[in-house]
Amino acid sequence: KTLVLLDDHSIAYTHSIFFNSLRDRGFDLEFATADNSGLILSKYGEYIYKHLVIFSPSVTEFGGKLNVKSILKFVDDGGNVLVAANPSIDEPLRKLGSECGIEFDETRTSVIDHVNYDRADIGNHTRIVVDPENVIKNVPMAGKPLSAPLLFSGVGLVVDPANSLVSKVVHGAGSTYSYYHDEKITVYPHAVGKGTVLAAAMQARNNARIVFTGSLDMFSDEYLTASVQSAKEGSQRFEKSGNEAFVRALSAWTFHQSGVLRYANVTHHIVGE
Repeated sequence: KTLVLLDDHSIAYTHSIFFNSLRDRGFDLEFATADNSGLILSKYGEYIYKHLVIFSPSVTEFGGKLNVKSILKFVDDGGNVLVAANPSIDEPLRKLGSECGIEFDETRTSVIDHVNYDRADIGNHTRIVVDPENVIKNVPMAGKPLSAPLLFSGVGLVVDPANSLVSKVVHGAGSTYSYYHDEKITVYPHAVGKGTVLAAAMQARNNARIVFTGSLDMFSDEYLTASVQSAKEGSQRFEKSGNEAFVRALSAWTFHQSGVLRYANVTHHIVGE
């Protein structure tokens, strides 16, 4: 069973393709707003859920018995978590990321790229076109090499280089940075160039997995079905972004449907027999 936490229930409809793909793969989804007063992960010492999806970046405080500490214990006990943020990110998700060696940029900041932005961008250059080369070369985690770029719009991350359990799954280009899109740069940005992480993953020592992305839009029906073309002169137009293939592969890894070693038909015998 999988608990899906939302800012509001409309996200279940705007991101329906992704959620339906989870159902098609056998996941039993239970939706709730992240501030619901009845939220619990366990009952009578047993976990009710095996996986947790947090698509509620602007939550200021989790409801019920849910908080950052209980989510981290859920991971320590083998639960898997998928987190998607955006520029509205508030303290709970920022703290959760920090506990896992991942730092989100400030609220209201966005990933910006004045070179690699989509032609459909409204002028802020925050609808980023991500070259497949900037996606980790790891088939179990990110799927086969993408045949089309990703669309990303959201907040930037940086990862702790000292944390060997964290992997950069998607990063920006040399021209990418994270800042307030409507303000002049007065201080050095939180993340610059290829150090601007768009998605990161951690596999804990107990094999539990937690993934953080800075873009809730990355999972949306709009981005999963959109055509994509960089504003760079001479860029190829793709009829469909690589988002659907990517989020399917990433969620499969997060929830232990790929990249897992299993053993079967184990037998024992005396040496020589």
